[in-house]
Parts: sequence; C-alpha cells; structure tokens
Amino acid sequence: MQGAKFHKDILRIRDVETLVEVITEKLKDDVTSKFRRFGGVIGLSGGIDSSVTLALAVRALDSENILGVMMPEKDSNPDSREMATKLAEQFGVKTIVEEITGALEGFGCYARRDRAVKEVVPEYDPGTHKMKIGIKESKPGKGLPPLFHLTVVNPDGSETIRRLPPAQMRTIIAASNLKQRSRMSFLYYHAERLHYAVIGTPNKHEVDQGFFVKYGDGGADVFPIGRLYKTQVYQVAAYLDIPREIRERVPTTDTYSAEQTQEEFFYQFPFEKLDLLWYGFENHVDPEEVGSVMGISGEEVSAIYKNFERKKQTTAYLRMQPVNDYDFIKFK
Repeated sequence: MQGAKFHKDILRIRDVETLVEVITEKLKDDVTSKFRRFGGVIGLSGGIDSSVTLALAVRALDSENILGVMMPEKDSNPDSREMATKLAEQFGVKTIVEEITGALEGFGCYARRDRAVKEVVPEYDPGTHKMKIGIKESKPGKGLPPLFHLTVVNPDGSETIRRLPPAQMRTIIAASNLKQRSRMSFLYYHAERLHYAVIGTPNKHEVDQGFFVKYGDGGADVFPIGRLYKTQVYQVAAYLDIPREIRERVPTTDTYSAEQTQEEFFYQFPFEKLDLLWYGFENHVDPEEVGSVMGISGEEVSAIYKNFERKKQTTAYLRMQPVNDYDFIKFK
C-alpha cells in the first residue's frame, strides 16, 4: 500500500485468505516455537477484536488448545458475556468466567473513581446515576488539543456534562485502569497453570494511538491483529464467519456504567474515516489529496494530522519497554 495513490478503498484487503494464513502460521510459530507454550489464553469481551483474535488462534493452535476467559464486573454490559459465549461455542473453545467485581472493590476501583466524579459533580450518586468520560475537541477542526469531559446520566435520563480538570481526569482513568490490569492478572494466572501464552487483542489503532492500558489489555505475549486497521479487522471477521451480531455491534469501551462508544471515548471519528485519515498521516499523504477524497478541506486534514501527532507523542510512554540500559554501572 505504501506509495499507492490515495483512494477510499486503499485499505481493502485483496486476498483475505492469504493474509489469514500468514497470520496464523506466524502465531503458531510464536506460541509453540518462540514461547514454547502448549496453547493460548484469550480474554473474550464479545467485541470484534477479541472475536477475530480467537478465530485466528483456533486456526493456528486448534480449539482444544485455546481457553477463552470472560471477566465481567458490575459495570459490564450483559450482552458482552452473551456474545462471547456464542462465539466460543461456534469455534468449540473452552471458556471460564472470572467475575472481577470483588477484586476491583478490594482495590478500591469504584470508590476512588466515584470520589473523583463527586469532586466535579457533587450530586453524583453511584447508586442512582451513571457516568462516563470522553474526549471532545475544544474547537473542532482547529488543531487544538481535545479535552476530557465527564458525563453523569441522571435518574430521569438527562445528562450533566462538565469539563474534567486534569487531577480528576487522571484519578478516574487510573482507577478505571484497575479493571484491565485485574483482567491481565487472571489471564496470566490461567496461562501459567496451563503453560499457555497470553494472546492479546489490540488492533493497529489501539497500539499506535495508545488506546490500551499499560500492563492491562496491553499486557500480552503476542498481538496477532496489531497491524490491522479496524476496517481490516472487520474484513477478516467476515471471512472467518464471526457471528453477525458481533460484526454489527458498535465497538464500546464497556468500562463505565453509562454506555459509551470507542469513538466517543477516544477516537473522535467513525472507523471508516479514522482508518483513511490515519493511513494518510502515517504515509505522509498530502492533506489536500486526503481532503479531496474524503470531502473535507485540506486545512481540516492538517489539523487532524496535528492531533494524531500529539496523540502519538503523549502515548509513547505506553509503548516503551522497561529501561534496562544501566550497563555503565561498574563495580569495583
């Protein structure tokens, strides 16, 4: 795709069958030869990414060598478990359910989060209100940094929306990230007892833009779909016959008590647009050329590029490995 003329179908996979074969062969080699493990453990959320990852893992390692782990908590959408169960049954994969609400209460996840919410919206009551946070552009199209806002859903369905101060934003995110880190702990528990590898589910956008929790959903041994754009994940899903309900489900964070899409929380664009814009950004396609294809101005595309660059820079820490370059230390 590098160097090709930019067009709306530039990310269309021409030969999905071959791509799937390449991924599954490498995944099999990684797990059995590089890691020397018997199989793989996958966290199942009922979403498109974990579903495609599971289907690829079954092709690579056979269903009897895969364990799907569902890890709901009190804020989880019940549909997630239902869809994950249906998926596992279709592919003949063993599953186990680890209810993590108790662990999160022990960590103080909900209490820490709710205290920070009440500092912004004092009338918030977790027993009667729901909440979520998300990114909003301060002035769309102007290239200014997006800002986090808190939304509290009142008992009557109305919403109270407030801009999140940095301290409360960081506290809410840090507390919420205990969910992903708890799940990683359970995945490695099962991986270690079975002598399996943990197979991660992040796609290209999650890896490159930093939409993952360090040592949470970013904690895994291998990312088989980590180089696929989201629309390409859907192309692979159709080829692998992932259940239609999962393919048609709007991607959500499934993290907060109020319903929230991934677009609303982090990405700011529908994936059909995001993929093309990110491709243009990564491949240095002229903003005017991208804009002419997508029906927006080159100035808007340039502003989006700036936000992408800012996002890559601010999330670079998440992609860093532990620093261990202390060889200069000498002992007498």
